Amino acid sequence: MLELSNLSKRYGDRLALDDVSFTVGAGRLTGFVGGNGAGKTTTMRIVLGVLAADGGRITLDGSPVTDVDRRRFGYMPEERGLYPKMRVLEQTVYLARLHGWAPAAARRNALDLLERLGLQERVDDTVESLSLGNQQRAQIAAALVHRPEVLVLDEPFSGLDPLAVEIVQAVLTDAARSGAPVLFSSHQLDVVERLCDDLVVIADGRIRAAGSREELRDQHGAERWELLLSGDAGWVRDFPGIRVIRFDGGWALFESESEAARQSVLAEAVSRGEVVTFAREQTTLAQIFKEVVR
Repeated sequence: MLELSNLSKRYGDRLALDDVSFTVGAGRLTGFVGGNGAGKTTTMRIVLGVLAADGGRITLDGSPVTDVDRRRFGYMPEERGLYPKMRVLEQTVYLARLHGWAPAAARRNALDLLERLGLQERVDDTVESLSLGNQQRAQIAAALVHRPEVLVLDEPFSGLDPLAVEIVQAVLTDAARSGAPVLFSSHQLDVVERLCDDLVVIADGRIRAAGSREELRDQHGAERWELLLSGDAGWVRDFPGIRVIRFDGGWALFESESEAARQSVLAEAVSRGEVVTFAREQTTLAQIFKEVVR
């Protein structure tokens, strides 16, 4: 488990990180979300040792993270950092070799990873000749080729089309299944919500929410219910203890002042005919994000 405890970072008069604390569980995908300038990249660079924190600490399985530990980390920066004139396979093998892999094993692992990322036909192309999306895939391969024990990715889905997003999702999921803590940032909240086990929301350098998707929905999700009937649902608008938020024919989204009022709505709906759906609305990450960063 990777744990960040009370991290602070100041640039002159600006407090970039203010008491940042959260954990990235072993074998779990943790999405790190926040607006531009919220502190995501600063936090990740401190984890990697690229920046020094002014206060706080980072531990791996309870022990302070050392430079030796960080050699087993995989990192993908938001800015592309590959050698543009090197060929894709040559560069990926080279990076594996820097992490101590033998030549033959490095080549096998690089070829396997590039194939899984859909780059098998581009292995002999230079990085600069690739499309931006394929450069992003190559960057992900560079972060993963040495099979890191901890993975930190800054905007890994940037510039990827929907098919490429699915491919990268599968590769990251496999990395987590191997037991690695995986932390990644993204502005694509729908992708984060679909992929992650845990979520961390940061704004103005402070953690506003952290936990599993289910925990965040319980803590921050609105208590709203959906009712779908085979007939008209207009009567719900006049039902005691109910506030209808949206209504369309046989469908209504509403809040109730009590469980008793909600159960009364259900009983009335059953008495009127077929109830197709009666369920709590699934709060989205976008809704939670808007609530906690206000």
